Amino acid sequence: MVVTEADASQSAPGEEDVAGANLAQTLSNIRPQAEAAVVTSDDSEVEGAEPSPSPYDRFPPHRKTLMVTVMAWCGLLSPISSTAVLSAIPEVAASYHTTGSMISLSNALYLVFMALSPCVWGPLCQVIGRKTSCLTTGAMFFLCSIATALAPNIAAFFIFRMFTAFFATAFLVIGPAIIGDLFHPTERATALSWFYTGALVGPTIGPLIGGIICTFTSWRVIFWLQAGLAGVGIIGPFFFLRETMIVDKNSKKVILANLPTKMDKAKYLARVTSPLRPIGLLLKSPNLILVALASGTLVWNQYSLLTPIRYVLNPRFHLQTPLQSGLFYLAPGTGCIVGTLGGGRWADYVVKRWITRRDGQRVAEDRLRSCIEFMGFISSASMLIYGWSVDQAVGGIPLPVVFMFLQGVAQSFCFPSLNTYCLDVAQARNKSAEAVAGNFMVRYLFGAVGSAVVLPATESIGVGWFSTISALLMVVGALGLCATVRWGRAWRAKSEEQRKEKGPAAAAES
Repeated sequence: MVVTEADASQSAPGEEDVAGANLAQTLSNIRPQAEAAVVTSDDSEVEGAEPSPSPYDRFPPHRKTLMVTVMAWCGLLSPISSTAVLSAIPEVAASYHTTGSMISLSNALYLVFMALSPCVWGPLCQVIGRKTSCLTTGAMFFLCSIATALAPNIAAFFIFRMFTAFFATAFLVIGPAIIGDLFHPTERATALSWFYTGALVGPTIGPLIGGIICTFTSWRVIFWLQAGLAGVGIIGPFFFLRETMIVDKNSKKVILANLPTKMDKAKYLARVTSPLRPIGLLLKSPNLILVALASGTLVWNQYSLLTPIRYVLNPRFHLQTPLQSGLFYLAPGTGCIVGTLGGGRWADYVVKRWITRRDGQRVAEDRLRSCIEFMGFISSASMLIYGWSVDQAVGGIPLPVVFMFLQGVAQSFCFPSLNTYCLDVAQARNKSAEAVAGNFMVRYLFGAVGSAVVLPATESIGVGWFSTISALLMVVGALGLCATVRWGRAWRAKSEEQRKEKGPAAAAES
């Protein structure tokens, strides 16, 4: 199903409240530059033929692979920065004459700004384009990393860490949006799994790298290395990333370019780039709320597992150096790599299997079936066994290492499905980046709270009981996914009806 020029002329008058009386006439004259693929209200690939040529076939496979590889590297930057300092917390605290809890708080604030960042860059990259957004945020991440390495006091350290998070996290929103632009729905989870190789492995290899650096040199070298990684993150998109955003007459970029006056442009730009748009999209979509909460419980679990390792495992196993404790991060990191190899393919396989069961019809919620068991059983059980084995000093080193590994595998099987679902239900409305942004906002708010409370909580109630809380949260998140699988399609249909009742133009803005 393709939007025709006649459709635009019908919807144009409703745009007058956006940018004045002249806007309707302007919009009616806008002609498509490239037709977008439109998914029906039930996300079925059966209803209506895909535009020819398909927007998903604009680039050859080798070019798609190259762009996904570049974005996977960029997606590594923010997560690795969020945890590389964990192995160096005592050394950083000593340098600034403060406590380890204070430095852990800086990491929690880092995650808060990781949560806020998508609300800005999600809507913005829908207007200025994917490549421009990547280059801008990469350059700022590079500069903020250098500033953090040179921070003279704890206040400067906090400020530059927060700015680093704000710019680096943009890649985690832009990357999925690019993949939504490039790949057919039944291919997206596989592509996303490769993109999230960096995002999932980064938090686990970061502390190992930090531990090696702190063992042999100054903790400040961590941030000089981070600046070097950011430099590669600028060069890669500059040379190898093409602009992928699907541009048609209803896209925000085209509408903005054709508005007649600067005032019209300013009003429209302020509306469509508002940081509140991802939040509004979440609040109007029960299915996206439940998927975001499920993602949040996984990130809570990830950071509450990784943050206290040096404080929990060092005394348990009599470890003496940051490098020794850093080696423990290899277990979940290796699990993430193993899970990445199969998680996306498994999600796409489940979708294709249900398409066959439904006689060729694709329903977006079927994708979520691929991760419920991994989240509600494997991940939660692994966290329980890890926590109580450490708390009760049983099983030696092998037992917690094995279940940290399984935890990494299970998470890597969940995230491709959760992220791809956001793309599937929002791509047709040109809101893929906003849907992913809302999801990331929730997940990193959970991560921030987990990072902030894990050290005092484990000191108060013990790692066993805190792990129990984390496991229960994941079970609740899995139940939310079950509800979405059961009722999500009906929720989306109701939401679509409400949008249509507002009129075509108002619906396009909602």
